Amino acid sequence: MTIDKVKILKALESINVYDEIYVNHPSILKGFHIENLDVNLDLVISNPSLQFKNKLKKDIENTLLNIYSTAQININIAVEKIAKSHPTSSIKNIIAVASGKGGVGKSTVSSNLAIAFTKKGYKVGLIDADIYGPSIPLMFDAESERPKVIEKDGTSLISPIISYGVKIMSIGFFSDPSEAIVWRGPMATKALKQIINQTDWGPLDYLFIDLPPGTGDVHLSLVQTIALTGSIIVTTPQPVALIDAKKAISMFKMKEINVPIIGLVENMSWYNVKEDKHYIFGRDGGKNISNTENIELLMELPLDQSIREAGDIGRPAALQESSLGDIFVKLAEAVEKKVNLMSQSSKETKKVEIKHNRGCN
Repeated sequence: MTIDKVKILKALESINVYDEIYVNHPSILKGFHIENLDVNLDLVISNPSLQFKNKLKKDIENTLLNIYSTAQININIAVEKIAKSHPTSSIKNIIAVASGKGGVGKSTVSSNLAIAFTKKGYKVGLIDADIYGPSIPLMFDAESERPKVIEKDGTSLISPIISYGVKIMSIGFFSDPSEAIVWRGPMATKALKQIINQTDWGPLDYLFIDLPPGTGDVHLSLVQTIALTGSIIVTTPQPVALIDAKKAISMFKMKEINVPIIGLVENMSWYNVKEDKHYIFGRDGGKNISNTENIELLMELPLDQSIREAGDIGRPAALQESSLGDIFVKLAEAVEKKVNLMSQSSKETKKVEIKHNRGCN
């Protein structure tokens, strides 16, 4: 019998140690190797009680022996004071959704992707990083909601608003929607960092970040604050949108930033009239960028009135059991597939260290 390391790690994921931190978490599992039928685990915990250690050992042994009944489970547990985890440390994938140009449907794509991944059974969060024009509270029917401050491990954190199963956070929850947010760059970047670092996200499979248009302070602050898994670029087929989409692509490809681009989404690709496609904003713009920039075109989305209406009433189209809902599920599947491929071939992403040169200040 051969013991499968992946199966063991998957099984350890079901054993909770504390605060939704499981045995396979890097702060707990410090050593793991298999030799013939011996499974050797080195763990670090913060609870010194003998009763706690014995129970944890028993839980692990019962779980693993249920899979491999003849295995020899060797568990070494050390007790150390473990540093408090960062609110984003238990998030598996963090994806920025960018456009370069405003009005191309970036927030629509972000919100519907978040819903589609939730429908697939994932734990999902969404940050509205458009500090000056937050729209996610409206699109999730949560404009009247106000996040609460909670105490966790001696630290004050903000509890995100949960709508349709998605944990969402936006500057729109803290401002009057009828008043303009007039902030200089440093204030906007500070607000974004607080939303990222002071929100109690808990374990998430995916966190989507709906970026503002452009390639400015907020974008640079983001890549310096958090390690992104990758980015998705949203555009329309229209030449003026494609120009700005190329700028967003160029930003993520910069040597100082170097964030992987998961793919391109072309929104408002066509409009159906009696099953005939009308290309109102032009044709094949996304395909052309995909070819010239060597970036996968993940999906072409139609210009459809019901998608707009769904966002305006606070019930994203991905919630629908219809052909439109299916489109966003297919988009989520394309993103999921690409992220899985990237995780197999790429090194672990890190926060970007940007030096003060070539305009990156």
